[in-house]
Amino acid sequence: MNFDLTQEQQMIRKTIHEFADEVVAPGAIERDKTKEFPKEIFKQLADMGMMGLPFAEEYEGAGADTVSFAIVTEELSRACASTGITYSAHISLGGAPLNLFGTEEQKQKYLVPICTGESFGAFGLTEPNAGSDAGGTQTTAKEDGGDFVINGNKSFITNASHAKHLALTAITDVKDGKKEISAIIVPTDAEGFTVIDNYEKMGLNASNTTELVLENVRVPQENLLGKRGNGFRQFLVTLDGGRIGIGAMAVGIAQAAFDRALRYSKERKQFGKTLSEFQITQFKLADMAMKIELARTMVYKAAWLKDQGRAFGKEAAMCKLYASEIAMEVADQAIQIHGGYGYMKEYEVERFMRDAKLLEIGEGTSEVQRMVIARHIGC
Repeated sequence: MNFDLTQEQQMIRKTIHEFADEVVAPGAIERDKTKEFPKEIFKQLADMGMMGLPFAEEYEGAGADTVSFAIVTEELSRACASTGITYSAHISLGGAPLNLFGTEEQKQKYLVPICTGESFGAFGLTEPNAGSDAGGTQTTAKEDGGDFVINGNKSFITNASHAKHLALTAITDVKDGKKEISAIIVPTDAEGFTVIDNYEKMGLNASNTTELVLENVRVPQENLLGKRGNGFRQFLVTLDGGRIGIGAMAVGIAQAAFDRALRYSKERKQFGKTLSEFQITQFKLADMAMKIELARTMVYKAAWLKDQGRAFGKEAAMCKLYASEIAMEVADQAIQIHGGYGYMKEYEVERFMRDAKLLEIGEGTSEVQRMVIARHIGC
């Protein structure tokens, strides 16, 4: 097994690491306070060719791989998790379904603007009564002539305020009491489509999290994404890829918390010694470093399997589950090492914990990941 990054991956890591430190990190505390969406950062990422990173050059993408996507997501999240989740959702939830299931015409019309950064990628799955049980979808899309007429609500949708279009799931028929769920591309400026951005969140405050309200929204049936009735299966595939992004985010947050804890432990003196000279602190930091490295390796493995065209669902669930849980653990230990200062916003470690919590919930809770893994191992 070769654990070395390719020359291209190393170049991407170096470029985005410097960008994260110099451009993204300096405003992270202020964005967390003001909840200002980092538009200017994403304009620069678009200029760098990062907004369509893993998609083909024929759609204005960069033709890179999933490992590269994980690297960029990790580095952005290390500096600012709100920026990281915006990027991850843009690629893995917004662009990926179009890339995987769209027709050539749909890709040219809808994927290209995502790759150029003209539009943000978003995906409408979760509903007020359909979270972990996505089969509980209630949004409907009824045929009327050559159109679908869509009614329903979606909740906790990332990036929708800045998306010109998004794919969403809706019931297109009911047969023998069983829902036929399909995916449909809907322009966000369609009549009857309302995007509401008023959630008060625990963390990830500079990311855009919205509610969607659809009242008799009419779109042509040619906006069907993939095969009719395959919407449920398509979003499961989409979420597998998205879990790699969440795992990469978690590694980035954990790395940031560790870096600050290590630095602080070398500066802070107690009882005549720096904290890093106490064995109890050394053991905490050693455990943190070990778990971050294990999580990163698992994220890269899942990404590599995806790039090889091999099954990766189990590994994606494992990397998402493990990385998100160690991100919370590492952030908690980082606060503990900082003592009272860890509770203060200026030291940032409290933000890492607030931001990390969502990663144990979004794109399948930790409980759902364990269900997915259990199915894969034959339970």
